[in-house]
Amino acid sequence: MLSVTDLNAWYGKSHVLQDVSLDVDAGEVVCLLGRNGAGKTTTLKSLVGAVPARRGDVRFRGEAIVALRTYQIARCGVALVPEHRGIFGLLSVEENLAIAARKGTPWPLDAIYRLFPRLQERRRNRGTALSGGEQQMLAIARALIGGPRLLLLDEPTEGLAPVIVDELADIVRAVREAGVGVLLVEQNLAFCEALADRHYILDQGRIVFAADRTTFAGAARERERYLAVTAD
Repeated sequence: MLSVTDLNAWYGKSHVLQDVSLDVDAGEVVCLLGRNGAGKTTTLKSLVGAVPARRGDVRFRGEAIVALRTYQIARCGVALVPEHRGIFGLLSVEENLAIAARKGTPWPLDAIYRLFPRLQERRRNRGTALSGGEQQMLAIARALIGGPRLLLLDEPTEGLAPVIVDELADIVRAVREAGVGVLLVEQNLAFCEALADRHYILDQGRIVFAADRTTFAGAARERERYLAVTAD
């Protein structure tokens, strides 16, 4: 569904992404791992046009999208849930959802509330009145109500209590079962291992390791080299 080949991107003169290649199929969760500053968020931003790619090819459902504007990529069915969530704090939960809804979505409001019962309970509350976990749920729900075929999640569990992380894991599973592809950037390795069908590791802007779930679980050397936190 998503095919990225030799993607290169810069911030000013800094060459952040260097020949990044990865794939995500429909109904598949793919995890993009790496230390802070490896280029994970930049990869997601490049896929939606927020950081322009200068070289490389990005195809979604067979169509080239690398030169499209962000709103055009969204219309193709790609939705990004950013790390900062980006909900409208002065709007209610239901208003946040209403402005993102699209006709014919497979995730209408009643389906969203079945998947996110907490949001239904809080539907009249402003975004600023929600907990961090509820804000994250609203950000994902707002992306889903637009009917995406590919969901990009940037650090969805950061700062959340374990019980909320478990709820998010169930939500991601439900999204996958609905046939939506998920590209997940995450530091919580246990969360990734519980969900992902495949893993990629980024290091200094390059893909340095790619593996399926079973191979990744046994790749102790690569996990230690590229993901372990070391003290200088």
